[in-house]
Amino acid sequence: MTGALSHIRILDLSRVLAGPYCTMVLGDLGAEVLKVEAPGGSDETRKWGPPFQQDVSAYYLCANRNKKSITIDLKTDEGIEVIKELVEESDVVIHNFKTGTMERFGLDYETLAEINPKLVYCSITGFGETGPYKDMPGYDFIIQAMSGLMSITGDESSGPQKFGVAITDILTGMYACIGIQGALLERYHSGKGQKIDISLYDSAVSALVNIGSNYLMSGKIPTALGNHHANIVPYQTFQTMDGEMVIAVGNDNQFKTLCTILDKPKYSEDDRFKTNPDRVANREVLVPLLQEVFLTKPTSYWQEKCKEKNIPCGPIQNLEEVTHDPQLHARHMFMDMEHPTAGKIKMIGSPLKLSRTPVTMRHHPPDAGEHNHDIFTKLRNKN
Repeated sequence: MTGALSHIRILDLSRVLAGPYCTMVLGDLGAEVLKVEAPGGSDETRKWGPPFQQDVSAYYLCANRNKKSITIDLKTDEGIEVIKELVEESDVVIHNFKTGTMERFGLDYETLAEINPKLVYCSITGFGETGPYKDMPGYDFIIQAMSGLMSITGDESSGPQKFGVAITDILTGMYACIGIQGALLERYHSGKGQKIDISLYDSAVSALVNIGSNYLMSGKIPTALGNHHANIVPYQTFQTMDGEMVIAVGNDNQFKTLCTILDKPKYSEDDRFKTNPDRVANREVLVPLLQEVFLTKPTSYWQEKCKEKNIPCGPIQNLEEVTHDPQLHARHMFMDMEHPTAGKIKMIGSPLKLSRTPVTMRHHPPDAGEHNHDIFTKLRNKN
């Protein structure tokens, strides 16, 4: 059984998270991914920690499975020639060097497209390859701040907050993955490759979705709502007798049902709360009323009652609770792999469930240069 992208070879010159996350997803789907680093290993995440397991970083492991590792010195003519040889037999090149770096190496799209006209070439940068910020370095935290995401995260007491993970890196990696697959599909019709210019800044701003649209339509600058929703009420966290939970009421019928569960049917009949726009306008009145009732019972009670009536709800789980969740285990979202240096490693699985060409875990996250002998021997034999 082969993967959906088993016919695709990717030359991955990226490091840290956005690019490696993209190529891991493509690798999970069956693509052959050659991870290129400088001799000794130049992906900074190899040294990010703790935690480490036998000197192998957990951060590095999270985004580098299903890849082979080779080391090449791009500061030498020999190294550049090796890349060009590999490009001849590759479908995709992806990098996240600063704007202009690949041009200085002589590995820009125009040069590589002459070698392989079918090449899909993906550039990931902080701000893109055009515009006044194109030469600025871009890191996830900076992009979260500049894009407006931090201005709507947190609440009045906390001030602007970043996401708990490098969300703009992940978004950019997924956009790169979409763009690459789109270009590969188009190539089957045209026979030609193309260049993809992806930036963290663009990706982060695209993620503003309804909040961005709200501003564009109204001109009103949005504020941080904490765990509240800008357009739906009640859609937030509530304290219970013994903890905290999330209630996500998406329509008026669900609100009526929730009021029945709370034994407060009169709330759904109140003119201030009958429709969602009414509830949004009067959230300062409604939310304290609901909160008062939720405090009378434990989380498990409200969870059970809501589930019985199909009201969307969920407990706020920590990572230990997440890793013991039977639903996630049924979906194979946690897995073990053998690693030559770290031993048995635990990893988060893939959310992609394809019926005929399922995701496979073929390769552990490689040590730097682990596949030099195999790959370079094939190159020599070809010549």
